[in-house]
Amino acid sequence: MKENSFVVLKNVCKRFGDNTVIGDLDLEIEKGTLVTLLGPSGCGKTTVLRLVAGLEKPTSGQIFIDGEDVTNTSIQHRDICMVFQSYALFPHMSLHENVAYGLKMIRLPAPEIKQRVDEALQLVGLGEMGDRFVDQISGGQQQRVALARALVLKPKVLLFDEPLSNLDANLRRSMRETIRELQQRFNITSLYVTHDQSEAFAVSDTVIVMKDGDIMQEGSPDQLYRSPASMFMANFMGDANIFDGSYNGNQLTINGYNIGADKDVIDGFPEGDYQIGVRPEAILLAGEGEVCQQCQVKGIVYMGSMYEVAVNWHSQELLLQLNSSQFDPEISDHAYLTINPTGIFLLPADA
Repeated sequence: MKENSFVVLKNVCKRFGDNTVIGDLDLEIEKGTLVTLLGPSGCGKTTVLRLVAGLEKPTSGQIFIDGEDVTNTSIQHRDICMVFQSYALFPHMSLHENVAYGLKMIRLPAPEIKQRVDEALQLVGLGEMGDRFVDQISGGQQQRVALARALVLKPKVLLFDEPLSNLDANLRRSMRETIRELQQRFNITSLYVTHDQSEAFAVSDTVIVMKDGDIMQEGSPDQLYRSPASMFMANFMGDANIFDGSYNGNQLTINGYNIGADKDVIDGFPEGDYQIGVRPEAILLAGEGEVCQQCQVKGIVYMGSMYEVAVNWHSQELLLQLNSSQFDPEISDHAYLTINPTGIFLLPADA
């Protein structure tokens, strides 16, 4: 284990009958960090969360929290709190009573309960709404109550199970900012589960991408997006255009077009043939260029802040994302593409 590891899963396997959902998983979360499990439906991320919570027991392996083996410890004795997708609030109780519920269960004195609940509601921006009931507030406010109910207990570990999936886009943005701010303020070790990449990037110190019960890659959001380790990762972490190409000296070559190689991209790669990935936002269009850069605009979708543009380049269709205030392409236009080296990554031929 790492010196600062606070939550550790060691050789954890989880089977349901003959179905192996998690196989020999090792995972470590450092104290005070927020780690997100990201992946498609059925990849095992929610099962990992339930194992940490104590809602499921591993078929084999061990789970440690703050150095203590909690593999067979019930959820009531793990000092964790969970923020659910469904909020799980009591409709017959006021917001103040909902937040106070856990504190009453551990029999804290009434004055301390009131103080801690008032502080928690204030932290999530609901300080004046303690007397309201669940049906009198919005979905975003209900999620804030669920967050306050977890924070008020000051748990060792905070777990999030798809907490924002029931909210619209604007509320998701504001709530993920609230979650990140409070997690950092209180230095709470947290495990977050989502299938939404932008949500994972916004809240996380580290993102762990899973597939079929295995960890495919882990790292900071920037590392995963800029340096995917496999074809699965390249396509899962946003859109990617993939080409056959080569790296020779200080340049990359795709379809006869030479691009200066960014040192962060080629670091650790010997010269040779590769699959070269290019992110859509790294491709620009111009009115002139070399013959090898010429392409034809085949489709345009206006997305507000950008155009999604499909072009045909050397018989391959590419996706571009162009700033709508800087370029106004038309279908059938002949144009010339340029590629920004910082939007490139390399994959081994067998990735």
